Amino acid sequence: MGWVELQGVYAGYGGPDVLRGVDARIPEGAVTALVGANGSGKSTLLGVLAGTLEPRAGTVTRQGGSRPAFVVQRSAVQDALPLTVRTAVAMGRWAHRGLWRPLTRRDRAVVRECLDRMGVADLAGRQLGELSGGQRQRVLVAQGLAQEAGLLLLDEPSAGLDRHALEYIRATVDRVRAEGVTVVHATHAPEEALGADHCLVMEGGAVAASGPPEEAARAWGGVRR
Repeated sequence: MGWVELQGVYAGYGGPDVLRGVDARIPEGAVTALVGANGSGKSTLLGVLAGTLEPRAGTVTRQGGSRPAFVVQRSAVQDALPLTVRTAVAMGRWAHRGLWRPLTRRDRAVVRECLDRMGVADLAGRQLGELSGGQRQRVLVAQGLAQEAGLLLLDEPSAGLDRHALEYIRATVDRVRAEGVTVVHATHAPEEALGADHCLVMEGGAVAASGPPEEAARAWGGVRR
């Protein structure tokens, strides 16, 4: 069985269901690309996988005991939040320490390592709202890495980024896959979908196709060589 398996999942936000009978399996230790048109249910599915959105019906079975790390789009983070980059990344350790317990020496070492990995250590004292879009996205990915989760979920992490930021994001995905982390990322970029190990194509709140990217991509008109 994969790292996560969904059977007959229906979910939404109080109105009509966005997900309508989703059956899907996320393979362990691999990168799964989640593709589809806007409104097809990609972000909602990520919320269900992360456990931040409870399904109205159906089952979600997860392997492993750690909570998934969910990296939202940078546009979902308010500019006015009074957070330094270091504090934002340190929030990733709350999954281990809780909200009020002070960070340990190891926690601080993990935070430094994640800042370095995403190339934002020199921005550690800056306010999050002062950063460019690419810098902010790298900080959010660093926060996700700081959780040291076995499942990393990324909601369109490369959308609208400059080439420098893209290189960091893509190298990070490759590195954590090599470390055995299961990755699911929503994307509109054909080259990212084709570079994944597995692909889920969303259409109308359901999975239209799944499997190796070259095969699943035939159901998604946006993917072209």
